[in-house]
Amino acid sequence: MVLCSTPSSGHTDLPGAIFLMGPTASGKTSLAIDLVRHLPCEIISVDSALVYRGMDIGTAKPDLEQLAIAPHRLIDICDPDDAYSAARFREDALTEMAAISAAGRIPLLVGGTMLYFRALQYGLSELPQANAELRSRLSAQADQRGWGELHRELAQLDPVAAQRIHINDPQRIQRALEVYYLTGQPISELQKRDGRQVLDYQVLKLVLSPRDRALLHTRIEARFLRMLELGFENEVRELLRVQPALARMPSMRLVGYRQMLSYIQGEFDEKTMIEKGIIATRQLAKRQLTWIRSESNSHWLDEAQGDILGQALKIFEGDTINQ
Repeated sequence: MVLCSTPSSGHTDLPGAIFLMGPTASGKTSLAIDLVRHLPCEIISVDSALVYRGMDIGTAKPDLEQLAIAPHRLIDICDPDDAYSAARFREDALTEMAAISAAGRIPLLVGGTMLYFRALQYGLSELPQANAELRSRLSAQADQRGWGELHRELAQLDPVAAQRIHINDPQRIQRALEVYYLTGQPISELQKRDGRQVLDYQVLKLVLSPRDRALLHTRIEARFLRMLELGFENEVRELLRVQPALARMPSMRLVGYRQMLSYIQGEFDEKTMIEKGIIATRQLAKRQLTWIRSESNSHWLDEAQGDILGQALKIFEGDTINQ
């Protein structure tokens, strides 16, 4: 197999890479494993939750049987009290992609953290470094007014960013406000790029998502209930027992974990936790789809036509990374 660039890229002899994107619960892991069985690929996880050790059930991390068939790079690479960023992901992913390509194989990047995909393909914007004094002031305001109020403030200053950032994501709300007050410009504007790829790979983008939104919602609910059956509550309780400070860490603000933490802390009952967990996951899927629809040159796989693997292989065979 010779991997080359697309005619429009302006480069030759670029190694190939496959992006498999999709909302949560769309079946990306199963398809990725099937692709590994048929193509000379190695999987790199593109997921801001799977990086954390010990957070397995609530992140729907691939199980040992799946990992034995198709090992995933960039999972279980940091502890839950560590902060992982798009910049760190980009550095890690480029290292793994280079190793896979050097072995004559194709990096298969799989996940739903669209910010990571963007950072990898188009690079990172030049944003100001964190300002401890300003962050402390914003945190104090949040303690007094609540993060919901700060999110509404952000909506007035940067409505685009506010639409992308969930009201229960204080880390990103704080960062967006910090950038605005440091630069006088919305973070959404600073993050805009001219669309030129800076990734030295020829990228084939596949998107897996049910056309029927109701079907995706049904899968999300079924998966959340299955997580509970597998011991999601015990997983979170054990994490907190070993390290109580995790309750204040970004890892515990992940979808599902945030709702479980609130339940464990007595903020609401189990039924409410389940309802809020499912709703939050559906909202996450909606945000992911908004990002994905803005991706150019993507190939959407259609479940209604059946044989998702066959569709993906046909697209691959017709793409220039396989020429």
